[in-house]
Amino acid sequence: MTSKESWFIKLYDAENPEIFGIGECGPLQGLSPDLNGKLAEIMRDLLHEVTATDHLELADLEKIIPVNYPALRFAMETAILDLRNGGKRILYENEFTKSLRSIPINGLVGMGDKQDMIQRIMDKINEGYTCIKIKIGAIDFEDELALLKFIRSQFSSDQVTIRLDANGAFKITDAPGILNRLSAFDIHSIEQPITAGNWLAMEKLCNLSPIPIALDEELIGLHDQKYKIELLEKIRPSYIILKPTLIGGLHKSEEWIELATKLNIGWWITSALESNIGLNAIAQFTANYATDIPQGLGTGQLYHNNIPSPLSIKRGALIHDNFANWDLSNLG
Repeated sequence: MTSKESWFIKLYDAENPEIFGIGECGPLQGLSPDLNGKLAEIMRDLLHEVTATDHLELADLEKIIPVNYPALRFAMETAILDLRNGGKRILYENEFTKSLRSIPINGLVGMGDKQDMIQRIMDKINEGYTCIKIKIGAIDFEDELALLKFIRSQFSSDQVTIRLDANGAFKITDAPGILNRLSAFDIHSIEQPITAGNWLAMEKLCNLSPIPIALDEELIGLHDQKYKIELLEKIRPSYIILKPTLIGGLHKSEEWIELATKLNIGWWITSALESNIGLNAIAQFTANYATDIPQGLGTGQLYHNNIPSPLSIKRGALIHDNFANWDLSNLG
């Protein structure tokens, strides 16, 4: 993936057009149900609905945006929250937006050959990250084991936390043996070791795995509360990973958090390649919770043309700098 398309929704009162809320609709190819060929049509219909509405509430989104457009729901939800709070890109007043608290994040290491990945990992650690997330399943497995062995030869689990993300790369029959071999390196967790939809196999894997398992893609497309509860109660993962763009927004993320908390299942939030517009909303939402576990909020670094904002990363933590400004001039 070398580029990504996003749509930005500006929501304003016709009597006060200089004040506007903005939201990002940034679906991911291959993952987002929004990309079914009808997104432009749905957005045009939404424009007519909103234009004809005197007063728009968050609850209205359930009626005017189909459930299989989670990225669009996220964009509208955040635009409404932004406008409601004066169009200042402050969706929530909390210690993060007041620059009193930073959010610890994991350092993401993308796939590459062994030497490239070693260099990227060392760069992240030198930048101050104490939690590293490594994508696995694309290169030779023995090379991946050697990579993990190298990290552990340099840093203990007290010094550097290792998270793995398999993106469903392992065959169901191979997964138990692979997880056993990976467990030698004090792994914090592994995301989605097998493809989503195999609930029975995932349940068995969670019961047997020496490494805590986190569900990621497994959550996409589950809208009914009944099925969410069924998924968590059946599989009983150690963690769930929440990506608001893929699961329908911030309120839907809140619902997942409430369900997980009741079942003593851990969670963290991850951005899904949003620009700083979407990342800002997700980070502010995350800061509403008293959690110190590193979040996955560092993907904005991947862009060479990201939107200048008060967000920055220092020593492995995301910071909102109240003295920095937004520059939305390229958005029209």
